[in-house]
Amino acid sequence: MTADPEIDKLTATVADYPDVVELRLRLIRLLADRGRHADALARADQYLAGKPRDPQMRFIKANVLGRTGKPDEAQAILLQLTRDYPELAEPWNNLAVLYAGRGQLGQAREALQNALRIQPDYATALENLGDVQAREALQSLQRARQHGAGDPKLPAKIEALQGQWGDNARPAQ
Repeated sequence: MTADPEIDKLTATVADYPDVVELRLRLIRLLADRGRHADALARADQYLAGKPRDPQMRFIKANVLGRTGKPDEAQAILLQLTRDYPELAEPWNNLAVLYAGRGQLGQAREALQNALRIQPDYATALENLGDVQAREALQSLQRARQHGAGDPKLPAKIEALQGQWGDNARPAQ
């Protein structure tokens, strides 16, 4: 038993129904949301030991790794998911978030475009693409200012983008 009755209840339910993957996924997400990343990863690894190709569990594991400061491990899992399951848009979106977090905006844009080729109405990817493009626009405008661009509207454009997203805007997940 833990101090979290919701986790305790879900853990008991998973024990009663060990073959229901959705319950395991829900428990791992809950553990991660509550900051219990080591527990979440241990449960994901335990499941993946028996079913190493499960795309949902691999995706969840990558998300937890990304939250725990292990973006390289998360990226490796997501890249492999794009190879193993090319019909899935979500791994591309989450790769884009990792790339954008590192300031690799071109790679982030390409990953989001891949996600949108697979699923053109994927709202989160569309939002993230807009964020990446805004950050790219801000960088371009700042470079223009550094190189002496004379447009009197330039400072206002930069200020508007900085006010909207700031210098270190991050895409949604």
